[in-house]
Amino acid sequence: MQDQLKIAYLQSDLIWEDPKQNRKHFKQKIEDITKPVDVILLPEMFTTGFTMNAKDNAETMAGKSVEWMQKMANNKNAAVVGSLIIEENNAFYNRLCFVEPDGTIHKYDKRHTFSLAGEDKVFSAGSDKLVIDFRGWKICPLICYDLRFPVWSRNIEDYDLLLYVANWPKPRIQAWDALLKARAIENMTYCIGVNRIGVDEKENEYCGHSAAYDVLGNVMLPIKPNKDLTEIVTLERSHITFYRNKLRFLNDKDRFTLE
Repeated sequence: MQDQLKIAYLQSDLIWEDPKQNRKHFKQKIEDITKPVDVILLPEMFTTGFTMNAKDNAETMAGKSVEWMQKMANNKNAAVVGSLIIEENNAFYNRLCFVEPDGTIHKYDKRHTFSLAGEDKVFSAGSDKLVIDFRGWKICPLICYDLRFPVWSRNIEDYDLLLYVANWPKPRIQAWDALLKARAIENMTYCIGVNRIGVDEKENEYCGHSAAYDVLGNVMLPIKPNKDLTEIVTLERSHITFYRNKLRFLNDKDRFTLE
């Protein structure tokens, strides 16, 4: 069990529907990380951008991008996390893969598909929440639109860290900022969100606002908007333990049944 967890989160533009070039781009960014880290966090659909053209861009779990994630994780001795388009059992998923250095893959399929963009008509929604035990830390990874639904992220598992990977557009970026902070406060957990930058082929503009928050909702390490940057934040277990024991807000949480 580690008292600290170091997270590198990569705010970047994405090359539209070009997995090979995106892998090349992120390979360089990952190789540029010179300090030891435990987790490397990439944006949502980091191989393609937020495209609904799933048929032409989908890979399998045995495909090149997942294999690439395993190689990067092994090379850096760090988990590599991001979502991509996966085809499985004649269905398409916006699937987050949490890949450990030994090649172990944990997968989470986006629960809340973004109906405003028609994602619900192309991608099958996931049904299972994922909480991973990695290096003694309990981590719950989610995807973009999931951020708007607090019941789904409710901390009934006593997890330590909430992660969001996103393609969250500029016109609603104030909601991204507010909801990331809220998820940290209500769950008494560290919360980190990584969002892309740039303009995609559908003329959607993204400005980043990637950031890390502590259990009280204080912003720890934001990335400047519209900048292609990597930041590394150090999380302290003592911070979680101190404030949960002192305030004990999670003891009073409501119980929900999801349908």
